[in-house]
Amino acid sequence: MTAPRFSMAGRRVLYTGAAGGFGIDTTCAMLAAGATVLALDNQPDKIARLRATVPSDLAPRLQIVDVDLADAAALQAALDELLADGAIDVVINNAAIYPSRAFEDYRDEDLDRVHRINVGAAVQIVRAALPGMRAQQWGRIVNITSITLSGGWEHLQPYVQSKGAMLGNTRAFAREFGKWGITANAISPGAFPTDAEKIHPDPAGYERMVLERQSVKRRGHAGDIASAILFLASDEAGFISGQTIAVDGGWIMH
Repeated sequence: MTAPRFSMAGRRVLYTGAAGGFGIDTTCAMLAAGATVLALDNQPDKIARLRATVPSDLAPRLQIVDVDLADAAALQAALDELLADGAIDVVINNAAIYPSRAFEDYRDEDLDRVHRINVGAAVQIVRAALPGMRAQQWGRIVNITSITLSGGWEHLQPYVQSKGAMLGNTRAFAREFGKWGITANAISPGAFPTDAEKIHPDPAGYERMVLERQSVKRRGHAGDIASAILFLASDEAGFISGQTIAVDGGWIMH
């Protein structure tokens, strides 16, 4: 692990999906930069991998919270407990589910579950963290959106809808919270070789397609996302808000 470029000393970072595809690298980067990471996840195998990956000298600042984001009451209980120990300085809304099927095959309960985990839980977390951020006149919110908002994928309608909602939330949070020194930004990852890619029936063909469309001719890795999150969560990014940073190897350009 390279030395962190930004200091997060003394910051409490709440990170959903912290043991997932992007999570481990970002968690380790935040810990290395001095933060305490409140890692929300509920997949035992991934949590075990996160524990095994974090260096022993950083482990005391890692607090794993096993909670299902689909359960609003359980999430609120976990948030109340975390906030009893102090303000949450940084919220990273990363956790998401991404069922893949034709639009007409989604049931209402499928749509509700995607929205609850991908959007509702994120809003609930920001609502809980906001009073502490406002009181200290400092806070960072980083929402993970998606390259799928460009319209290049089918069979993901509820997921794409949820990421569009998170983009809107980012801008609404930025506008409303900026007067309290709180920024809100989004990161739009490109195509990364994580579990999300396992839904594709032709992995080799999919990889060729990705590299053809990117201007940077290598696959992205979780460290690329970790660097962007660390920057947006830092003091140095205090004049950036309401923005989306595409970390996609130059695929989508605005």
